[in-house]
Amino acid sequence: MRKIKDVLRLKLQAGLSHEQIATALHISKGVVAKYASLANAAGLDWPAINGLDEHELEHRLLGKPVKPSGYAWPDYGRVHQELQRKGVTLLLLWEEYQAQYADRQTYRYTQFCGHYKAFVKQLKRSMRQTHRAGEKLFIDYAGPTLAVAEGERAHIFVAAMGASSYTFAWCHLSPHRSRVFSAYRRHGSMP
Repeated sequence: MRKIKDVLRLKLQAGLSHEQIATALHISKGVVAKYASLANAAGLDWPAINGLDEHELEHRLLGKPVKPSGYAWPDYGRVHQELQRKGVTLLLLWEEYQAQYADRQTYRYTQFCGHYKAFVKQLKRSMRQTHRAGEKLFIDYAGPTLAVAEGERAHIFVAAMGASSYTFAWCHLSPHRSRVFSAYRRHGSMP
């Protein structure tokens, strides 16, 4: 845990040297000098620091300064969704971005792509699989058996095509008797 407030209290209120503060808090003299210079650069004195909690103080001293940008920021969430559509490229979306913000300063293509890659790295990981039509068939028995008439139990066999999500289900009553439960039903389309 950082000891920023303690360092600044001992430096600004008690007037101790860097070496004395480092010894008292078991940290290096370089860290003491760094916090003291950051507080001085931020124009903070002890009464102002005393009114801040540890998190706010750390943010004021160590937070990245935000430079106001004159550039129009693209909606990378929409860009990411649009890229899922067939035939859509980053170049096409960049051209749309430039046309949308024609009255403002826009990023060039290389920066547009660089910012998009940084946006994608922040997204939650997911395993997206694409399947070519007719390439894969997923099969399994669906869950536990079901009770049917006369005390018998039924197993449900299910098969689904990878690309189209067409499904086939088969009610399997016993090793000798079976009945077709449902044939080829579509459950939405896969991207």
